[in-house]
This record gives sequence, structure tokens and C-alpha cells, in this order.
Amino acid sequence: MTATNKSPFEHVGDVLKQLKEMRHYSKNNVECLTAQWLLFDGELKKLKETEHIEDLMTRQGQLHEALEAEIERLEGLAVELAPKVEEGEESAASDTKH
Repeated sequence: MTATNKSPFEHVGDVLKQLKEMRHYSKNNVECLTAQWLLFDGELKKLKETEHIEDLMTRQGQLHEALEAEIERLEGLAVELAPKVEEGEESAASDTKH
């Protein structure tokens, strides 16, 4: 299905998938930067570079929090947009499970 033929539910699913991937990499980046920070904190202070790194770590943390909030919001929207199961289809699906 092309992008123009996708339903709103499918578009939301695509965006959610991308945001979850971004969240994954964001989290890994924060963890790596934090590990580096802990190893070289003293030397960065001597070079007077701590403010720059702290600012980046704060911004990365804010991005991660924003991604989490947007993922949660879009997951709720996806539930609303999900195709509804008709009563007849639902009972037929239940019958096949038994």
C-alpha cells in the first residue's frame, strides 16, 4: 500500500514505529554519553567543557521525555483509530478459538 492509500490508523502506526526507534537510539545515546561523562568528568572540568556537555545531556533527556509523551499519546490515538470488529465477526472469532 502506498503512503497515499494508507488509512489514518496505518499512518499513526508508521509514526509510532519511527518514534519508538528514535526513543531506542535516544536512550542508548544518553547512556553512552553518561558513561563517557563519568569517565572523563574531571578532565572535562579542567578543560572548562562541562557546561557544554551538561547542556547536551539535558537536551537529550528532554528529547527522550518528549518522545515518551508523544508515543503514549499516539498509542491512545491508534486505539481510537483501530478498525472496529463487528459483533458477528467477534463471535465468529470467539467460536474459532474454542
